Amino acid sequence: MSTIFSKIVSGEIPSHKVHEDDNHLAFLDVFPLRKGHVLVIPKNEVDYVFDMDDNSLGEMMVFAKTVAKKIKGACPCTKVGVAVVGLEVLHAHIHLIPINSVADMNFQQEKLSLTSVELEDIASSIRAIQV
Repeated sequence: MSTIFSKIVSGEIPSHKVHEDDNHLAFLDVFPLRKGHVLVIPKNEVDYVFDMDDNSLGEMMVFAKTVAKKIKGACPCTKVGVAVVGLEVLHAHIHLIPINSVADMNFQQEKLSLTSVELEDIASSIRAIQV
């Protein structure tokens, strides 16, 4: 099985990458709740985040922490919210969303519609932050 996220990892589908290491990838959500909404995934295809072994899950959370600091530096917000949903794509992933209130993480709200240029500008801003 090859998910859309596996195709992003392999380069078959383009993405707006913000951070990467040997085992993880962080890229902008193309249907974001807020500007700077990032998805963090393991490069290894695993269906659900809580199916991951403890070490891999811990490493992904430490990776996500670095990404969250970069997001907070690039996107004005009070905090970076974290959500695990796992229903739409059967590949483990963590949502990192710049927030100023709990309502900013309501997945039922209308998603932003950003152009590829806008997304790349946001991704570039996040990549530029040193942590």
